Amino acid sequence: MARIDSKVIFVTTSPRTPSKMIPEIELLNQHFVGQPWNDETQRAFMECLKEEDFFNGKATNDPAFSARDRMNRAPKSLGFVKLSPIIALTPAGEYLISAKRKEEIFLRQLLKFQVPSPYHKPSDQAAKFWVKPYLEIFRLIRHFGSLKFDELMIFGLQLVDFRQFDAIVKKIECFRIEKAKKEVNYKIFKRECLKKELFSIYEKEIRTGNTKTRESKGKSIDKFLRTKESNLRDYADACIRYLQATGLVNISHIGRSLSIIPERIKDVDFFLEHTDRTPCFIDNEKKYTDYLGNASLPILLTDNKKAVIEKLNREFPLISINKMATIENLKDLLDDAIIQRKEQMIAEQITAVKDYKFYNDIQNIFRQIENKDIYDPSLMLEWNVWRAMTMLDGGDIKANLKFDDFGNPMSVAQGNMADIVCDYGDFGLTIEVTMASGQKQYEMEGEPVSRHLAKIKKATNKPTYCLFIAPTINEACVAYFYALHNINITYYEGCSTIVPLPLSIFCKMVEDSYKVDYTPHPNQVKRFFERSNELVKTSENEQVWFEQIKQEALNWLSIG
Repeated sequence: MARIDSKVIFVTTSPRTPSKMIPEIELLNQHFVGQPWNDETQRAFMECLKEEDFFNGKATNDPAFSARDRMNRAPKSLGFVKLSPIIALTPAGEYLISAKRKEEIFLRQLLKFQVPSPYHKPSDQAAKFWVKPYLEIFRLIRHFGSLKFDELMIFGLQLVDFRQFDAIVKKIECFRIEKAKKEVNYKIFKRECLKKELFSIYEKEIRTGNTKTRESKGKSIDKFLRTKESNLRDYADACIRYLQATGLVNISHIGRSLSIIPERIKDVDFFLEHTDRTPCFIDNEKKYTDYLGNASLPILLTDNKKAVIEKLNREFPLISINKMATIENLKDLLDDAIIQRKEQMIAEQITAVKDYKFYNDIQNIFRQIENKDIYDPSLMLEWNVWRAMTMLDGGDIKANLKFDDFGNPMSVAQGNMADIVCDYGDFGLTIEVTMASGQKQYEMEGEPVSRHLAKIKKATNKPTYCLFIAPTINEACVAYFYALHNINITYYEGCSTIVPLPLSIFCKMVEDSYKVDYTPHPNQVKRFFERSNELVKTSENEQVWFEQIKQEALNWLSIG
């Protein structure tokens, strides 16, 4: 049981991307079911995990703690696993692993998550919780039609009791009215509102001087409020990512807002009407665990055979439906149709991108990323670079990010694989992107980039290069990639041609491809990377090479 000290909505924040828990739950199921969840099995789990292709973590001094951090949070909190008295998957966990599409099972589990519960007990310092957080956030989005991220962070996260719903709605309405009346810069207005709400939420702590945090030894009110603001942002971000995993929510990364996907409004209206808002089995862990792990609860619109048939007829009128089909047959038919529609939408996107129809949009999004004026810049950078490389044409450009049912970017590529893989026939190219900067960039991206490249080289058995893109390039990455050009490492399948470029220079390369009156040829891409190999041999050091290759990139279509 976890004690909660939070004064705002409590949601799980680990893993950051919900889909990342699936292979780890499957690994737990394969090797540890039936065993006690103790220090020994926790260490063994981490040893197994480190050997898996999907693992993208780092070594830790306390592997048992890392294992608990992975399993005791979202997998247990959302009812996918039971860790006591022995390790077991719940029916919901088993379905999560086996289901073709994961959205429905994520939805059911999120709708059941509640505070308080036998898993999460608020402390005396916490808010007076009485809520199913995700259910009420869905209700808030549906009520307004569109909910800004700032509105969710500042006001929505205060919905700790579902009976306060109308009061929170009133706060958001007042915020919108005041925003319309104010002539000051929105960022200034937002900061004033946020500060006011933080003072209200933490009035007791501020009044009594209880403003010391884990991050700071002092009791500065400013530091205290900055910490709480950061926590709010993390909770809001986690809430958005988990809502998105249901396939019901549309995210406007540019407008920084949430809305219900129009085709799924009926689904949302159904569970908002029929799902009990009151927390249940608060003091009965056995009943709560059984309820939480039930893969059939709560009832959804898609459990109604007539509703599924209506949805098939409405969205996929050309599909023939067998009158004798069971509800599960119909769901499979619907799932297959949705997957095919998504693939078709992505294919149509690719065709339009190759015709340069999205050139202005691509460059505009790059500018917003550089200006930090977009939600989830890491995802948008990965998606936009994929679009840019697709626009250059001449190869099979595959993005390893996850798309939603309508072909929109949903989450970044999983660990242990390149973000983007380009197949140009006689050679290949991996592309890695990151928003990280400074030493953190090198620590997070350095070795994995070369490992991902080696993986593709080994799989394809042909020359393969790598392009590394970030808003700014850390000098340690420059040095590391420079050295790998000339070091023959068997583990990395020989020398590694990895070229780091600032995002601004990549944007100029895209602009150049748009301005010429011909479609760039794959050989021009290859020639650029071979030019890097030539420059490494004559450059005095990594800094000289980096400046030279940036200059070559600015004239990449003219390289002889």
